[in-house]
Amino acid sequence: MSQEQTERPPRDNSQAAEAGRETQRGPFQAGERVLLVDDKGRRKTLRLRPGQAQEWHVGHLEHDRLIGQPEGTVLTTPQGRAVLVLRQTLADFVQSMARASQIIYPKDLAAILMDADIYPGARAFESGVGSGALTLALLRGVGPTGNVVSYEVREDMLRRARENIRDFLGAWPENLALHQRDAYEGIQEAEVDRVVLDLPEPWRMVEHAAAALRSGGIFLAYLPTVLQVHHLTQALMDSGQFHLAETHEVLVRPWHVGSRSVRPDHRMVAHTGFITTARRGAGAKGTHFPRERGVKE
Repeated sequence: MSQEQTERPPRDNSQAAEAGRETQRGPFQAGERVLLVDDKGRRKTLRLRPGQAQEWHVGHLEHDRLIGQPEGTVLTTPQGRAVLVLRQTLADFVQSMARASQIIYPKDLAAILMDADIYPGARAFESGVGSGALTLALLRGVGPTGNVVSYEVREDMLRRARENIRDFLGAWPENLALHQRDAYEGIQEAEVDRVVLDLPEPWRMVEHAAAALRSGGIFLAYLPTVLQVHHLTQALMDSGQFHLAETHEVLVRPWHVGSRSVRPDHRMVAHTGFITTARRGAGAKGTHFPRERGVKE
């Protein structure tokens, strides 16, 4: 078993009370992450620091000019260029974050939160932390009253995820426990509400997930190939402990809407991964109940 390392909440940290949530309204404050958009739609992010300045292709931007301004401010640079200033969304951050591996994109993160029914106050287990995109989404879903426990076996992944989580939130969230552990060897937590996996062989986790989940809890796995999905679904059905197994993917086709034309964009975000879910049954192993799409109550 790998050597365990656990990230714990900070002590005597003035930002700890705010960990796990960014300021979402009111004037910009020092320490906030903001998004700059120029008049051609190009973007840049920065964290506001008193007395500092940012050099960009549109000109010299002093942070003090932004601190205290309302979100949506349009700033004119000394070179006469207009810049729109907004708070960076989680989707913006995920797509620009430093990566130690392929990330789960916002279109799939949104579906995962809905398909796994991540709700405020939930106890969520995650394995396959990667660069931390899914971890951040889960934290937002469970809110300050819930908690997330994450296992990652690789130290380089953990290091990158810690940096990204702190970078986006500003401090370490008290309701996140990040462990260096091999999830294939078992889940130490019990009575969790959700198990969410981004691992190459999640069928090896079926029995572990069944032991960790409360009855009625949701199992979700994110996988890139249909052969992996088939192997996992067979394991879920054979276990006799999961029901209503189903798989889908999310395709996004943007549209160009202009003053004289409306048409699909030339590019679309097609296949990125499959989402497979199942529900934990209660008691002993039994009959598997399949999910039939299109059947109305």
